[in-house]
Amino acid sequence: MSACSLLVAGGRWRCFPVPLRSSLFQVLHNSCCRKKSTAPKKIIPNTAICDENTKEPGNALDKLFSSEQQASILHVLNTASNKELETFRLLRGRKSVNIIEHREKFGPFQNLESLMNVPLFQYKTTIQICNSILCPETGGKKRKFQDNRLLRKLIKPEIERGRLKAVNSIVSIVFGTRRIAWAHMDRKLAVLDWQQNECCQLMKGTYLSSVYLQEISSVISKMPKADFYVLEKIGLSIQNSSRFPVVLHFHIMEAMLYALLNTTFAQDGQHRVLSMNRNGVGKHFELMIGDTRTSGKELVKQFLSESVLKEEPRVVFPTEKVVHYRQMFSSTEQQRAEELYDSLLQAVAFYELAVFDTEP
Repeated sequence: MSACSLLVAGGRWRCFPVPLRSSLFQVLHNSCCRKKSTAPKKIIPNTAICDENTKEPGNALDKLFSSEQQASILHVLNTASNKELETFRLLRGRKSVNIIEHREKFGPFQNLESLMNVPLFQYKTTIQICNSILCPETGGKKRKFQDNRLLRKLIKPEIERGRLKAVNSIVSIVFGTRRIAWAHMDRKLAVLDWQQNECCQLMKGTYLSSVYLQEISSVISKMPKADFYVLEKIGLSIQNSSRFPVVLHFHIMEAMLYALLNTTFAQDGQHRVLSMNRNGVGKHFELMIGDTRTSGKELVKQFLSESVLKEEPRVVFPTEKVVHYRQMFSSTEQQRAEELYDSLLQAVAFYELAVFDTEP
């Protein structure tokens, strides 16, 4: 074995003389070196990405903005109130409070670098905040996109924002297995009408279409004209076979109301009947406990009381109808008339979320 060496080639053992073996190894070595030297190197830029917790030394922040831009940013940070600071999304919460506290303790900010001394302000976050102050419309566009996405989840079908903003009155309709309730409300959150009808015959028998048509037509004939009719959308799953009769009932009711209230759709193609997510309304009024929605009875009772006691109540009940609505409310407390309560809450949520884009 001194005169030869064993190599694996093509799956077989072969014997080569020592001189030849050395030549082969030299060739292989040179080839490897060439490949290594010609391989592209990974370029790491000098301005490495900063970690969120990194605080750049010196005046790195000041170099990123012109003197005019720095003056504009510092003017906002040194003069804006806590409420005004919170109009910038990145300054909501504790960051705006920290700015106010730092100003009161150390005086106005002299330069952008001094922002790094404020708790919760790191290098990258501070740059983003400065940019949002200089270009607030960017944040507005992003917020508008988020609002539109949330609105699409809340209301079906999708409606142009212009039509929603121009609404004068709506009829909010909530139906269950035994009754239909509706609330007619204008854009001042004044209750114009509020009623419920018993419909105990609908789920009896074999779901006759003629019975549904007769009952629902009778209820609709009592409803006033409005810009939109808003139906409660209940997300019951049909996977539970025991709930199938109830789910079928809700689908029939919804289809009937869409057809009977959307009378002009064939002519102008404009939707006037909308479905509003039930859980979305529950979250707006903090009535959700996990996936379960609690009763809105106490909240509606509060609205009735505030209409009399407060100068500017959240919901306005006409003076001449307050007594009537209180009596109606009292007479239904033992019946668990959730449809009546929910129709009013849905109307308020529609205006506050879809029309005015405001939180109470």
